[in-house]
Amino acid sequence: MTVIALTSGEPAGIGPELCVKVAKRFRGAKLVVIGDASLLRGCPRVEHVPLTAPRKAGRLDPANSRYVLRVLDRAIDGCLAGEYDAMVTAPVHKGVINDAGIAFTGHTEYLAARAGVPQVVMMLVGGGLRVALATTHLALADVPRAITRAGLIATLRVIHADLRKRFRVRRPRILVSGLNPHGGESGRLGTEERDVIEPALAQARKLGIAVRGPIPADTLFVPARLKDADCVLAMYHDQGLPVLKYASFGAGVNVTLGLPFVRTSVDHGTALEIAGKDKADPGSLVEALKLAVKLASSS
Repeated sequence: MTVIALTSGEPAGIGPELCVKVAKRFRGAKLVVIGDASLLRGCPRVEHVPLTAPRKAGRLDPANSRYVLRVLDRAIDGCLAGEYDAMVTAPVHKGVINDAGIAFTGHTEYLAARAGVPQVVMMLVGGGLRVALATTHLALADVPRAITRAGLIATLRVIHADLRKRFRVRRPRILVSGLNPHGGESGRLGTEERDVIEPALAQARKLGIAVRGPIPADTLFVPARLKDADCVLAMYHDQGLPVLKYASFGAGVNVTLGLPFVRTSVDHGTALEIAGKDKADPGSLVEALKLAVKLASSS
């Protein structure tokens, strides 16, 4: 049976209670929930990682930030050692980890560093869509200079390889967005399409990757285009994800491509305002677990 490591995330958020809800009823895999056992009562299998400080629902405490990372590290190490077939993550809170003096931009980047891989890609799945990102957690002002020919080619290679290996898409077809309004309007609104994106796509095609673009973002997601695509590559976080979350919020799944193991996650945050009130919907976590099992069985 597939063995999944389920990390419980930020202790003050909804992660622990979501883990309890799904661990009681999920079938199709052996779930090992990682976190402080006092937060996970009712889970059949718990790997205890002790809190640093007492937890109060809805109240962030930087003292527990290293605990959150220890939980992640245990799952990563288990996946790398073959102990777990995949890992699924409940949400963490980037801000409080940074408040603790720890440089942390998100799960995706942390997993890449810990796994020692040069390139990973954040992709969300849901609502009939797969949307990957060329850049992830950056200020909007930093996005243009973060988009490079080499970076786009590397990103497209990871997407192409994992769609084939894990999603069993025989010949992936990838739509690629532009960066600027109307694709830059021949350079009048920006030159990134002409100088960076188009040359990168030309090189990707020489590598045997089926790509189309750059396509202006405001017409990228029309059904006529999507029906002939297996994935969309957006240039930045809030260009691609609002569309997918509109189509699937509460049932979307975050997937990290390019890792030596399967990792999926929920499509929402820590929801501090409802933590501890038994109001959290486990739908996205259930979908993340289902997808992790499917991808792990395909690997």
